[in-house]
Amino acid sequence: MGALWMLVAGFLFGWMGVFVKLGAEYFSHIELVFYRSFLGLLMIYAVIRQQGLSLSTHHLKQHLWRGVSGTIALMLYFYCITVLPLATAVTLNYTAPLYLSILTMLAFKEHFRPALSSAILLGFCGVILLLHPTLAQDQLIPGLIGLISGLLAGIAYLNVRQLGLRGEPEWRVVFYFSLIAAISSGIGMLLGTVHPITAPGLFILLGLGSTATLAQLAMTRAYRTGKMLVAGSLSYSTVIFASIFGMILWGEALPLMGWIGMGLIIAGGVLSLKLAPKHSGT
Repeated sequence: MGALWMLVAGFLFGWMGVFVKLGAEYFSHIELVFYRSFLGLLMIYAVIRQQGLSLSTHHLKQHLWRGVSGTIALMLYFYCITVLPLATAVTLNYTAPLYLSILTMLAFKEHFRPALSSAILLGFCGVILLLHPTLAQDQLIPGLIGLISGLLAGIAYLNVRQLGLRGEPEWRVVFYFSLIAAISSGIGMLLGTVHPITAPGLFILLGLGSTATLAQLAMTRAYRTGKMLVAGSLSYSTVIFASIFGMILWGEALPLMGWIGMGLIIAGGVLSLKLAPKHSGT
């Protein structure tokens, strides 16, 4: 069941990317981050109130670091979706497990074993192959921004692990992330142009908020009921779904080297998940 739930999450995350790309016609990427975060905040807060849970925490600083890194990663990720082929943007963001393996080794002062180092190197060789056709299209900056989004997502995931080690429940982590993301993106949105919400725009925002929230819930269920390695490996199904949606909806097609690069990134990410040191609570 854990594997099935992660496939559901991958499918929904793929649709989230579709709604972001569709929403670029009506809203800026910062506005899309705000609406996605605000809707998620309302939903998680409703659950907290219904179950009478406490928002009190002794790890506010750690929540702040997780929120800031995650929010910037999400903003950069949404920007990349609006300017790059959907499969490329999603794959670059999914370099996060490669960065997470490196950050985990550094944070816990572990030694880099040859097998893990090879897996990470394999993944970044895939990045080079994936970006090669992107460079040919004069999209170097968006490609590099996608890599930075993956790095910041890796930092955010490391903060989530550390919060877990400190005993913070997952719903509290999600709440504070949604709160920080909504406030940060809301301020950024007000400093720019606020676009009116039309009927098509409203449909896109509802699709974005619902798919993102349901995907988070499905992913949480997958990690809770299944094996960590299997769930983490199947999270890359988002890349496959995004590739299919991009080809069907926008006629996006990567050259052979791009597909090989995507495969190497997935292989490197899965191997790094398997080979990275395991710590209690992660």
